[in-house]
Amino acid sequence: MEFVIKQSVLKDELGFVQGIVEKKSTIPVLSNILIESVGENTIRIVGTDLDVTIRCEAEAEIKQSGAMCIQARKLFDIVRLLESDDVHFTKEENDWVKMTCGKSKFRLAGVAKDNFPEVPSFKSAPMKMSAEIFNHFIQHTAFAITNEQSRFTLSGAKFIVEGGAAKMVTTDGHRLAFIERNLGDSAPTETMDALIPKKALMELVKISRDAKSDVSFGEDPNHIYFEVDGRLLITRKLSGNFPNYEMVIPKDNDKVVIFDLEAMKSAIRRVSLMADERTRSVKLTIRSGEIEIGAQSSDEGEANESVLADYTGEEVQLGFNSQYLQEFLNVVTAKEAETTEQETDGEKVKVKESSNRQRIAFEFKNGNAQTMMNIAGDTNYNYKYIVMPLRI
Repeated sequence: MEFVIKQSVLKDELGFVQGIVEKKSTIPVLSNILIESVGENTIRIVGTDLDVTIRCEAEAEIKQSGAMCIQARKLFDIVRLLESDDVHFTKEENDWVKMTCGKSKFRLAGVAKDNFPEVPSFKSAPMKMSAEIFNHFIQHTAFAITNEQSRFTLSGAKFIVEGGAAKMVTTDGHRLAFIERNLGDSAPTETMDALIPKKALMELVKISRDAKSDVSFGEDPNHIYFEVDGRLLITRKLSGNFPNYEMVIPKDNDKVVIFDLEAMKSAIRRVSLMADERTRSVKLTIRSGEIEIGAQSSDEGEANESVLADYTGEEVQLGFNSQYLQEFLNVVTAKEAETTEQETDGEKVKVKESSNRQRIAFEFKNGNAQTMMNIAGDTNYNYKYIVMPLRI
């Protein structure tokens, strides 16, 4: 095989594959990527860990068709340091690869293509959804996925498309994140209900972050397929039964407190420095007009801070793991300032209104029941974050 490709194009595509490739695998070939020719002016780059696969295509000048298998990390490290010029690849008879770019010359150890695992064949991707919506779903739910490998069915997100809407749900057993969006006229006619591994979700964000088109997706009994801008991500489905999340979402929370996102985020960050290292607990005392945040450690001391809030009612104390609060407050980022037109000396000038601050709502019943958190006034998404309380 022999081909020539621009350094900038190759660097971008190799960057997408890096997150998939196993750096230290019990199967050595999985630390390699497969590069093969497709037609006269395209190469296909494939990386896999057997559970998640990414396939990218890039424009190249094919001088001799074929395939080569190269160590992924080493190739990426070399390519990103090369000058912005054409990179010339030539596969030798012993499967090694000669690479030149300007005055730089390398010989890389390769392996036979036959050793590379077979990639699942691409099925149809009949459904479409905006890349922006996909990324918003993942950003607002992925942080609540469990990190415990033993809890296999919780190590991903439940993704549902039905009835003109899409939903994503995640939980680690102590908290739950739920998000839903009505897709309107663009809603797929097909349905889907599958568990997507966390690693696949993170890689989907990478390949779709700057997407120029919608994400197309589909499934077969064992895999889910995502395609965007010529890049294909294939992931095995997680097996097992996801918990009945609808039973967890509280229906009778009759108290609501609303506060400024940035004020609360800063206060929690400061006060949690004094939280007990084992429980990470902070206490929120909610009373008329304010929330008092407190934390204490028997070894280090204590901290208290108050934040203005909209609340009328009896005083209530809530206890939370400070990390669970901070992760939620970090993803519900402040809204961008809205741009308005103002007239100055007869000319219309666009001005950003900086007062457009994000407001957060906590809905609760008492200090012993689940608290539901959401973005106050958000009409685009139905977003809920439910946290089990800590005993204070």
